[in-house]
Amino acid sequence: MNTRVFALVYGIVFLAVGIAGFIPGITQPGGPSPEGSPPVHDVHLLLGIFPVNAAHNLVHVLFGLGGLIASRDLRLSWFYACITGAVYLILFFMGLASGLKTMFGMAPLYGADVWLHLVLAVIAIAFAVTGRGKQRQPLPPDATR
Repeated sequence: MNTRVFALVYGIVFLAVGIAGFIPGITQPGGPSPEGSPPVHDVHLLLGIFPVNAAHNLVHVLFGLGGLIASRDLRLSWFYACITGAVYLILFFMGLASGLKTMFGMAPLYGADVWLHLVLAVIAIAFAVTGRGKQRQPLPPDATR
């Protein structure tokens, strides 16, 4: 799989998850914010597991749209992999820090989300690292430049 397919798959999944987070029935009421973190309002559990709120869902939708747009171009898809890997790695570390688990009260970054963010980051970074060299296809020997 190349970086364009990666961006397309991440785009579709992020967009679907972002939209699903707004649909009652797919989400359940969430609990209180972790101790030591500013409270987050209107937290729901997506699929009963992942804490989300409107801001969190909106970020998923934006990453989804970004992935769909980036999947149309090899360079953009590589850049999308780099940005996605870096952002989700930062979100993983924020989810480990007691005072940052709610992103300053804006979005929940705790529970199962922490480990999902790590998995998403590792996959994106793997595509960013391995995808750069595949950006240019060599011309056939008889092709004119």
